[in-house]
Amino acid sequence: MGDEDAAVRKVVDILGGQRFGFLTTTAPDGTLISRPMAMQDVEFDGDLWFFAERDSRKTIHIAANPRVNLACGSAAEWVSVSGIASVVDDVALKRELWNGAVEAWFPGGPDDPGVILLRVEADGAEYWDTPGGRAATLVNLVRSRLTGRRSAGGENATVTM
Repeated sequence: MGDEDAAVRKVVDILGGQRFGFLTTTAPDGTLISRPMAMQDVEFDGDLWFFAERDSRKTIHIAANPRVNLACGSAAEWVSVSGIASVVDDVALKRELWNGAVEAWFPGGPDDPGVILLRVEADGAEYWDTPGGRAATLVNLVRSRLTGRRSAGGENATVTM
């Protein structure tokens, strides 16, 4: 497996361990707006899926400028995914992806015409991975402070999807 394949696999692994991410859209005045969104449990193949309200600000933003970013992470790993978002109004797909957590936000169910899916087609990503988690990060920071050398910080790569 090449370096690029390994980097893509790392992005997939990090995303697979996440349930929520911050989806950033651009408002018509150019303001960037991020909001937490629940990622749907779908094997990542370059697309990320979210449920949303048809008339929400995020769907209005996406209609005007489909470039988006999704950022998520944990104590030891983070990923930022850029891509193009689109509104998908497919009742069969909504039913397939529907789950109890979604129902808490959208009690009308998957047949509700006000509920749509957002699809983000990833075109790039950047990740940071700190093996050993918080403890390793703390040790690296203390070592850096004591030696005056830059912290190793872990692994970082930019990926074309």
